Amino acid sequence: MSADSPEQRPTVLVVDDIPENIAAMVAMLQDQYRVRVATRGAKALQLAASSAPDLILLDVSMPEMDGYETCRHLKANPATAHVPVIFLTARTDELDEARGFEVGAVDYIMKPVSPPVARARIASQLALKQAHDFLRDRSAYLEAEVQRRTREITQIEDATIIALAALAETRDNETGNHIRRTQHYVRALARALRDDPRFSAQLDDRTIDLLFKSAPLHDIGKVGIPDRILLKPGKLTAEEFEIMKSHTMLGRDAIADAEAQCGTRNSFLRYAREIAHYHHEKWDGTGYPEGLAGDDIPVAARLMALADVYDALISRRVYKPAFSHEESVRIIMEGRGRHFDPGMVDAFHSIADEFHAIALRFADPEHEPQRDLLPAI
Repeated sequence: MSADSPEQRPTVLVVDDIPENIAAMVAMLQDQYRVRVATRGAKALQLAASSAPDLILLDVSMPEMDGYETCRHLKANPATAHVPVIFLTARTDELDEARGFEVGAVDYIMKPVSPPVARARIASQLALKQAHDFLRDRSAYLEAEVQRRTREITQIEDATIIALAALAETRDNETGNHIRRTQHYVRALARALRDDPRFSAQLDDRTIDLLFKSAPLHDIGKVGIPDRILLKPGKLTAEEFEIMKSHTMLGRDAIADAEAQCGTRNSFLRYAREIAHYHHEKWDGTGYPEGLAGDDIPVAARLMALADVYDALISRRVYKPAFSHEESVRIIMEGRGRHFDPGMVDAFHSIADEFHAIALRFADPEHEPQRDLLPAI
């Protein structure tokens, strides 16, 4: 098909109720454009909606539906809103012209039509439309590309976190439900705090999603703890407990190494690193490994601390029976302002039933008690 074939020419829809006017416009345009015609506004709307033309020449004075009303309908329809409309009219009043521009026309051609003037104005508007179409298509392409790349990045994030979490579970494969429960606790608590002025700037939907994904990595550092300590069935000695506590720094370093592969220390793994490193810190500064206090403890770690302790309380361990949900809530409340951020405890108390539902949903199967750390409250 050649570049100047009729099929590739711009399409112009001529709308006029007088046959002689239509015939004159067709004769003037048919050598350069594909011309379609309509003698009523309603028919023009139907034709334009079924296959949008490149430009519409629209008579103003028509029966049933005049040009102004027809143009309003064209501009209200997303399928035709982008099509330029040039009014054809014998009216010379400035108010009529102004009204035409108000309803969306791009130009006026006065009757009787001057063929050279009409051709020039039509060509100009078609050139503008071509530029607008290019920009619109380019914008749509870029938006689609951004969405594609965002999906791709999210898939990479998910794959990275899942791979790291799977590594953590290889050393302690009985804690799978603990991992699932705590990530749901973290998300529920973060959502409860989303409207709190202290946290709203940090807990947007994107961050909460990353917190949910990152929570399973809180104990990834345990991969570096010797089996004789990690799998010991009884109570740890003071020396063994010191070694066990090093899992926070081992986890931090493992995730930092992964971040280095991403080329940044502020990657999507930032929250996982903060959680692994600081989730045993306490609000009053008596936690480990750094002894941070108050707001110096990252929000991600504060969320994880409460979620982790609640789950340890409701779960059976080698050194303790499972506490009831009510008793666990009471203990968490007693840790308000000492172990936990007071605002987070208040939010936890307001959604305690949601925590309980999560615990029941991901309850552990019957097996030997698990080894986990339950910090003193």
